[in-house]
Amino acid sequence: MDIVKQVLEKQKKDLETFKPTTVEKHLEVGIDVGHFMLTDPNYFDDDKFRTNKDQYLLDLTRDNTQLLFNSIWELPTERVEEFVVAKIPPPRFVLPRARKLPVPKPLTKWEEIAKAKGIKKQTRDKKVYDEVLDKWVPTYGYQRHKAEKEKDWVLEVPHNADPNKDMFQEKRDLRIDRIARNEISRMRNIARAKKIQTPRTGFLGPESASAKELVTAANIAKVSTASVGIFQEKLTNDKQARGIGVKELIPGSKRKRAPITIPGEKRRNMNIVNNVLNKKPKIDVEKAISLQKSEARKEREASMAEDSGSKKKTKKGSKGSFGRKKPKGGQGKRNHSKRAVGRKRR
Repeated sequence: MDIVKQVLEKQKKDLETFKPTTVEKHLEVGIDVGHFMLTDPNYFDDDKFRTNKDQYLLDLTRDNTQLLFNSIWELPTERVEEFVVAKIPPPRFVLPRARKLPVPKPLTKWEEIAKAKGIKKQTRDKKVYDEVLDKWVPTYGYQRHKAEKEKDWVLEVPHNADPNKDMFQEKRDLRIDRIARNEISRMRNIARAKKIQTPRTGFLGPESASAKELVTAANIAKVSTASVGIFQEKLTNDKQARGIGVKELIPGSKRKRAPITIPGEKRRNMNIVNNVLNKKPKIDVEKAISLQKSEARKEREASMAEDSGSKKKTKKGSKGSFGRKKPKGGQGKRNHSKRAVGRKRR
């Protein structure tokens, strides 16, 4: 019994490890073997995805990959030498391109002539044997210059040339001139391929310059001297280009940026500030005195009204009343029998 149980458990593990090659789907999947691509229109179970995200994606990917490999194994095969290969059919699904289709490189002027005359390009060997140096030297590259320097350690001066002329410097100048001509030819080939019109001589730009460009070029030429244009003579009707002067072209000098302001804004702001600072207040003395008197009268009336409301009314002529009248003499109301107590007056 133990042996049977072990065999069953092993078979169960093998089934879990090696899943069957048959995969069942509710809807038929779209397989494009030409692109090795598979599209699955079946329902995506969100509940299983939330429960166990990694396992659900792993099972889904495994099933779709198995379907793709099944269709690859069904392709016809052929033997190429010692290998068996499958014939991949053309793709059915049109994939969008991220970039445009590559175009063939346009031919240069010499390549067009060679193609018309049937001249084939000859390949050069990387190294050739030099009989003067008695060794193999590179045909091109930076090591070629060292070989030429060893070979041409002395140069012959022609009969019609200046005997004091440096022939080595002339050779270097001719080489630099040849490189510059080749670069100009390369730029012209690019312009011709892009259908850009270029002048036959001069700079590679517009054939006619505007008046502004001519003034700018003239100013740059004037300040391109050793003194940066300080001792350059000026014409009577000479125009100065905007933003180009001596200070702008001196090496190391900082260019000042023009302030970004609206025309007339600075003048309007200064007028407002001056009006606010220079404005003097007008003082009317008579009006101020009348206002002060009216305020004092109102305060006095308010204080009298408060005193009259807080105190009780008293009888007319009683002591302690501030509103009683002063008694008049000679009315026979004075008692002469009572004498006033106090110091006798003299």
